[in-house]
This record gives sequence, structure tokens and C-alpha cells, in this order.
Amino acid sequence: MSVRILALVGSLRSGSHNRQLAEAAAKLAPEGADVVLFEGLGDIPFYNQDIDVEGSVPAAAAELREAAKAADAFLLFSPEYNGSIPAVLKNAIDWLSRPYGAGAFGGKPVAVIGTAFGQYGGVWAQDETRKSVGIAGGKVIEDIKLSIPNSLTRFAETHPADDAEVAAQVTEVVARLRGHAGEAVAA
Repeated sequence: MSVRILALVGSLRSGSHNRQLAEAAAKLAPEGADVVLFEGLGDIPFYNQDIDVEGSVPAAAAELREAAKAADAFLLFSPEYNGSIPAVLKNAIDWLSRPYGAGAFGGKPVAVIGTAFGQYGGVWAQDETRKSVGIAGGKVIEDIKLSIPNSLTRFAETHPADDAEVAAQVTEVVARLRGHAGEAVAA
């Protein structure tokens, strides 16, 4: 049985190193794990309860919720913007947290990883993301962490999938998340 892992990337930039990290996760996913990148976070309007009404939820938000419902687990990729979580990723979490008490995370396993320019690799943003997604109903797997520092120099000429150390780390993250998701599906 293959576990479906939905990847959400907190950067909209086409050349984003976090997007490349997500691509690496999809490419290097071990057998039994299918990592699917959600496209279109930039098309989702900011969460507003006035527009979150059955029958008139914006199409992009409805697509996100459908993709999340089909997922067995989530892998979030967070760069660090001004020491915190990017708005696009926080907005996705907000949409997936609703309706209150029945959001799409539904206790499913979630891991948060990423890369950033600074020397700590975006640890603050990733911690904020874990906090937010936990409150939103996800089962945050606290011991799955990967913060890759110095992204601008480390990935200047090398895709994360082609960096042997990073490739091994990302593969391990996906394998461990697959294990947690498999346990949840079997339960």
C-alpha cells in the first residue's frame, strides 16, 4: 500500500530552494510513499469566514481541501520570512483548519522541513509552522526535522536532489513520515 503525502511549499518563487527541496522529496521518495506537490497556493485568497460558505468556497481553496482529504500525511516546506512563517503557508493552514473541528488535517501526520539563507536554516519559521498546524488539527511529528542553512550558497549551482547529504536526509524524512502515515492508516 502506498502512502500519499501532500507537499505544501511556503514559497511561490519558481526558483525557490524550498520548492526544489519538495521536488527532491517527490523524486527521491522511497517505495510505498507518493509525495505530491500541491500547485496553486498563490491562487488561494486569504482566509475569510465570509467566503468560506458551503457552495461558494473559492475554487482554489476547495482544490486544496480536496487534495488534503485525499492525503494520508503532509510534508510542509517552510522558508523563513522575517523570522517567521510565510503568509502563503499560514493561509493554507488556515483554510485547512476549517470547518472548525472538522478540518482537513484531521489528526493526520505532519512533518515540517525547509531551507533558508541564514545559519539556522529557517528553524524559527519551521517551529511556528509546527505550532500552527498542530493547533489546526494536524498530528505534528516533532522528531522529524530538517533545517538546511545557507541555501543561497549551498544550492547556488546544485539542486537539492543532487546534493548527496541532502538527498539522503530528505529520503529519510519521507520514509519516517511514511511510517507514521502507515500506522495511522492501519489504525
